Amino acid sequence: MNICTQLQESIAGILKELYRIEASASDVVLQATKKEFDGDYTWVVFPFVKAARKSPEAMATEVGALVQERLSEVEGYNVVKGFLNFSVTTRYWGRFVRECCTDTRFGMKPASGTGKPVVVEYSSPNTNKPLHLGHVRNNLLGWSVSELLSANGMQVKRVNLVNDRGIHICKSMLAWQRYGHGETPESSGMKGDHLVGKYYVEFDKHYKEEVARLTASGCSEDEARQQAPLMQEAQRMLKLWEEGDAEVRQLWKRMNGWVYEGFDETYRKLGVGFDKVYYESDTYLLGKELVQKGLDMGVLFRKEDGSVWCDLTADGLDQKLLLRKDGTSVYMTQDLGTALLRHNDFGADRLIYVVGNEQDYHFKVLKLILAKLGFDWADQVYHLSYGMVELPNGKMKSREGTVVDADDLVAEMERDAAEMCRDRGKIDDMSETEREHLFHILAMGALKYFILKVDPSKNMLFNPAESIDFNGNTGPFIQYTHARIRSIVRKGEKEGLHWADMSEADIQVLTAKEREVVKTLHELPNVVEQAAAAFSPAMIANFAYELAKNFNSFYQDTPILRETNEQLKAFRVMLCAMVGHALRNTMQILGIEVPERM
Repeated sequence: MNICTQLQESIAGILKELYRIEASASDVVLQATKKEFDGDYTWVVFPFVKAARKSPEAMATEVGALVQERLSEVEGYNVVKGFLNFSVTTRYWGRFVRECCTDTRFGMKPASGTGKPVVVEYSSPNTNKPLHLGHVRNNLLGWSVSELLSANGMQVKRVNLVNDRGIHICKSMLAWQRYGHGETPESSGMKGDHLVGKYYVEFDKHYKEEVARLTASGCSEDEARQQAPLMQEAQRMLKLWEEGDAEVRQLWKRMNGWVYEGFDETYRKLGVGFDKVYYESDTYLLGKELVQKGLDMGVLFRKEDGSVWCDLTADGLDQKLLLRKDGTSVYMTQDLGTALLRHNDFGADRLIYVVGNEQDYHFKVLKLILAKLGFDWADQVYHLSYGMVELPNGKMKSREGTVVDADDLVAEMERDAAEMCRDRGKIDDMSETEREHLFHILAMGALKYFILKVDPSKNMLFNPAESIDFNGNTGPFIQYTHARIRSIVRKGEKEGLHWADMSEADIQVLTAKEREVVKTLHELPNVVEQAAAAFSPAMIANFAYELAKNFNSFYQDTPILRETNEQLKAFRVMLCAMVGHALRNTMQILGIEVPERM
């Protein structure tokens, strides 16, 4: 049992014994003692003072004395007003390091092998454009949350829902028919997703020209948008697609095939993948069946124009369209079908959707409609809502071709990583293959860490120049720290240091810097658990940075391999090894590879 749990249980028992206060261990909140005070852990007594009928100082003194008396791991305490600070014995910290130093998965729980899986959906691209910076945050967050849940022993299924049908897809198809002149990825030298995205932008350009002409002739803006010949033709193409028109379906399959090849290449660069990929073209019919079921149940209703709706006004929302008047489906239609299919496929404990916060309303509606349709698992649906990625010059717009393309971003980051490494002169003894691999993992470390260190709920401003740096709160700083640690450990092993034979009794004294590193390591299992509960990789990123920062402070002030006391040298190398394991594990949760040498 770790010292925090022991302290919480001991204090809870003392509260009942001395003051008849019924409190569970979880009610006793501990925090790290502030550096300006003596101690390792602090308990704030104020929430219990009124019930105890004691002054804060008196109560803290009474509780502190009994805790020290009963827990051999506590060597002292002090009271600062209503703050009770405990100091933990060096022997406890030594035992902790000794017991955990060889655990290469320290902080991570093993898979239980039982229970229902958690399904995490992320990526969800449209097949009318390549992946962009917004998709990058989505993919990295989805992958990292999946890793975080796995690190807590859960079974996780990663899934992707490809938006491969709909009016937006028909826009690209129609533009290629009109203006493409038979262009292909092979003839153009473009990735397939980029080529299709080019024609999505092309559609918008010509569509705007048509709207401008119609408004100039006297139409209102809304009338012009509806009457524009290109839009009407795209809508006819969607109708033909849903009716199974052979020619339209053939073009659709061909262009989507180009896109999938491009997506797969980008996913490989980003280091993400999926256990199963769903396609809206396969799920929208099931969604239509559910809509019919809702009509039969009286949960949904049909308007005079033939469109089908769900009335959610009694739930504080509005009426939601589920089928258009021409019978074509909308996003909600296929999301209903996909949810049912996914639940049936996995019997999931939870269905997590990693989708931007502009879809908050959509997922409220999805849960409500599923519940109204009689599915008791509707409350398993969870929307992991995240903020938008913004650029220094504003928001991205796919239709106007002003997005930051994911492939271009990765290439730019790799160039910056290569330049940074060459400037530092750390790669002279590496082969070209080793260099290219290092440039890639540093680029991905910079990109992933910069994005994931921000709380998912917050909007973020992306600045590549700030992310590529060996100093500060960056991925490369942590990656470089790991490489430094691995160099120390290799040299220690070469010297034949035998830290595996040490016992906690051999560790008599810890310097302040050593103690800070050990205390930070001690928090890892708790941080992993809390981060999973909050679906927040940012908590893991912040921990990794704090650990790397504390380690580097220790490294700068403390002799390790230069230490003349062999026992002390062995302990310090052992501590380095443990920090290395912790950094590798936390960075793995973020999807980041750490180098063995730099």
